[in-house]
Amino acid sequence: MDDTEDTLTPLHPNHVKLMRVIALLVAVPFVIASLVLEVSRVLPVGFFVVPVVLVAAFLVIRVPLRRYHARGYDMGGDRLRVVRGILFHSDTVVPFGRIQHIDVDQGPLQRFYGLATLTVHTAGTHNASVHLPGLANEDAAAMRETIRAHIRRETI
Repeated sequence: MDDTEDTLTPLHPNHVKLMRVIALLVAVPFVIASLVLEVSRVLPVGFFVVPVVLVAAFLVIRVPLRRYHARGYDMGGDRLRVVRGILFHSDTVVPFGRIQHIDVDQGPLQRFYGLATLTVHTAGTHNASVHLPGLANEDAAAMRETIRAHIRRETI
């Protein structure tokens, strides 16, 4: 870890809870399927259900926490830096002058946890959108307004 990563702002702590709920919703059908195979006695007892429950528990408890710690952002005076990734590390810097428009999105689960995703659309075709999930709704709206104010100052 270098010194530049120490200055990153972490995402809202509720983002871990949200990712765990999403992981749980994905894992439940696999656990149910393994229980059906267990009850049908196709293979020996515990052959399916034990590994599936262990993997599901790992995916629900540990992976969201690691993903949370692997993300962060830094909003400077004229740029937004977004860092993410465990296996594939991505460090994206978006100069405010390249921003075309900004979205603040909330799904039902995000709304329940008071979170939002800030999406910055830039000029160009490669990586033209940068998503920053896990922000408090108020922080995402404030960041949008800060970026909009900076863009207005540049165009005047």
